[in-house]
Amino acid sequence: MLEVQRLATAVIDSVLSGRSLDSELAVLWRRHSALSVQQRAAIQDICFGTLRFLGRLDALLQALLDKPLLDERLRCLLRAALYQLEYTRAAPHAVVDHAVRACEQLRMTAAKGLVNAVLRNFLRRRAQLVASAQRMDVGRFSHPQWWIDKLRSQYPAHYASMLEVSNLHPPLTLRVNRRRISVEAYLAQLASADIPAQRIIDSAVLLAQPRPVDRIPGFAEGLASVQDAAAQRAAPLLQAGDGMRVLDACAAPGGKAAHILELADVDLTAVDNSAPRLERVNANLARLGLRARVVCGDVDHPDGWWDGVPFDRILADVPCSASGVVRRHPDIKWLRRESDIRQFAERQQRMLDGLWRLLASDGKLLYATCSVFHEENQLQIAQFLDRHHDAQCLILPGADTHNQQAAGQLLPDERHDGFFYALLAKA
Repeated sequence: MLEVQRLATAVIDSVLSGRSLDSELAVLWRRHSALSVQQRAAIQDICFGTLRFLGRLDALLQALLDKPLLDERLRCLLRAALYQLEYTRAAPHAVVDHAVRACEQLRMTAAKGLVNAVLRNFLRRRAQLVASAQRMDVGRFSHPQWWIDKLRSQYPAHYASMLEVSNLHPPLTLRVNRRRISVEAYLAQLASADIPAQRIIDSAVLLAQPRPVDRIPGFAEGLASVQDAAAQRAAPLLQAGDGMRVLDACAAPGGKAAHILELADVDLTAVDNSAPRLERVNANLARLGLRARVVCGDVDHPDGWWDGVPFDRILADVPCSASGVVRRHPDIKWLRRESDIRQFAERQQRMLDGLWRLLASDGKLLYATCSVFHEENQLQIAQFLDRHHDAQCLILPGADTHNQQAAGQLLPDERHDGFFYALLAKA
């Protein structure tokens, strides 16, 4: 546990200084390749859990400390230990003992007494401290105050459940490759492997318990892919038919592009501006037995890769705040700033306007984000329609015809992430 706490503390400290959790963990695995599977799992759990509940942990620390800590590494060590004490089944005495010993490895020997006193004080006053922390918005919901205020304003009836769901462990949903196997046959394979699962929509199969991909039957053979149920709505909504020219803008890591190809024989171009991320697109397509034109390019400047022939269908899965997927990436909510939302909205506007000119007459463009903020979704589409009088926002299947602009917003719940879709037709 000592090594686990030390390494987890270093990752948490790096993330809260502005780095991505995924990238920091990837660096850690490369530098410490001798870590056991159990150690890696424990480090990952502490990092994700501490960031998931950071608001409550900081509220607890504030109540436990006589004055603010100036050493961020020490603060991160205490956060990690408090997470273990409050949210895991680790033995409390071991958590406290190893946190005290970790001070030496982190060259904070003088803080050993403080760490011991703070953690033991928490154990003595746990119920009282937790109840007090939950009386504050940030302590209750473990999101930044500006985030809570925005959701309260935009979703007054749903904001609390949205915030609470965003602190749950995410579900693991598979997309069955129906070019290779039926959903029913794949469910039978899972059942024969004693893996409980259920079909929720179309090709989406929800596992009762998450598991590594190397323990998912048929994954390596291309029978299935990991993709959230909300993201799996994109390909059917695009309505691409055999023989159509289709563009997947911002395609990496390739899940939606592959799904489009699984549903229809189309001429697909997958574009992304990141060459390393496009390697994942090519790997996913190869595993699934699919083919597409994969291009490294900027959708804001298509002249470098576009042949001038309009596309019948365009999927614009644009960069966004990722506010609908924070349970998968809990670092996002602490690294985002409220001013970022306006910057994302401006980028999305430029991309929408640029992609619109690549769309054929009578073509359709599906706008998609993994955001729940109106500025990136409903308001973005309303402003687009004001600028482009040849555009019509179509009613999505199952939508409320009296609330067209809100129809495409999926709120995060136990089965899927938060997502937004708007299907635009060009006259």
